[in-house]
Amino acid sequence: MSLTKEFEYDCEVRGEHKNVQVRKATIVKDGGEEISRTYHRHDLHCHTKTGGTWGDTDISGEHATVQAVCNAVWTSTVKSAYETFMVAQETL
Repeated sequence: MSLTKEFEYDCEVRGEHKNVQVRKATIVKDGGEEISRTYHRHDLHCHTKTGGTWGDTDISGEHATVQAVCNAVWTSTVKSAYETFMVAQETL
């Protein structure tokens, strides 16, 4: 029997600013039978501030399914609203 590792991705869009919650499952199989499954979760936001400048979040390292969801929901309106919200939080 041989061990193999597979990955499954799913994501959920949450909130007004369309944050994308990603869940990656790592599945280990022995001879085609699942023997282990672990999960890793992370959140993605449409805009990132670097050095005082706002820009699109780099999603190039994400799975194609996750990229497709982000590209579909992160419109210019959503990005602008998120940036405005975050700037307002800085002044509190």
